[in-house]
Amino acid sequence: MKTPLRQPQLLFTVVALLALPVAIEAADPTPAPEPVQAEAAIPLWTGHAPGSLGERPQDMPTLTAFLPDPAKRNGTSMLVLPGGGYANLATHEGAGYARWLAAHGVAAYVLKYRLGTSGYHHPAMLQDAARGLRMVRSFARRDGLDPARVGIIGSSAGGHLAATLLTHFDAGDPAAVDPIDRESSRPDLGVLCYAVITMGEFTHAGSKKNLLGDNPSSELVKDMSDELQVTPQTPPCFLWATFEDKTVPVENTLLFASALRKAGVPFSLHVYEKGSHGLGLGSPGHPAPPWADECLYWLKERDFLR
Repeated sequence: MKTPLRQPQLLFTVVALLALPVAIEAADPTPAPEPVQAEAAIPLWTGHAPGSLGERPQDMPTLTAFLPDPAKRNGTSMLVLPGGGYANLATHEGAGYARWLAAHGVAAYVLKYRLGTSGYHHPAMLQDAARGLRMVRSFARRDGLDPARVGIIGSSAGGHLAATLLTHFDAGDPAAVDPIDRESSRPDLGVLCYAVITMGEFTHAGSKKNLLGDNPSSELVKDMSDELQVTPQTPPCFLWATFEDKTVPVENTLLFASALRKAGVPFSLHVYEKGSHGLGLGSPGHPAPPWADECLYWLKERDFLR
């Protein structure tokens, strides 16, 4: 006599087998990559910076490194200049960008530069940026990276400082006692994110005041209007801004792009319709345009990322 099949037990067995892969997957998830951690801050100078007003933290410009996994590094370096209207330094445009770059194999260094709200004006900020670029290039030589692939990225007022170095660099002093001062301060390329460019009609008033003081001379205003300082020696640039930006008008980016075009300097220009000022890489509820992916494409196109 045949034993009758017990249907409830069969149903339970099938359900259990179907559930098994899901249970295994849930118990053994793929771990998320660890975020790149900051190294200890490095002073730009031994002793006081040029024109230092004291020994407060805000008197001491520094570099903070965010280094990629050695297996991922591709030989490139980038100096990161956060925005903040020359009044403060925006973390998401500093460490945020540096972690993004390091994830793509770039040795990124965030510059803490001196600010107008701490009593500084031009040329202190440019001195800090130039020194920072020289240091990053010297680190590239030391660490076996390519000293001819050292870029700069800046946002808002940090974009102005980046554009200023892109148009006010020098080849270094071969007779300098300090080997860092022998390095060139010329970036090999620039990335300008909704940058302040001009000190003229379309400037950001707060950045201008913090950088130049209350009554700058017409000569200084012209010298710090970076669209007027572009030459054929200005490095190639990636520029992006948004039409909706009411803080730093898009004309700033367009003026610089036009000057690059007239000088015959290669550039990649991206103007998006949507987006407020200071988006950076975006955040929940405030998505950024796809500039980061397009920037990476441009960096590869220029053989900066390999």
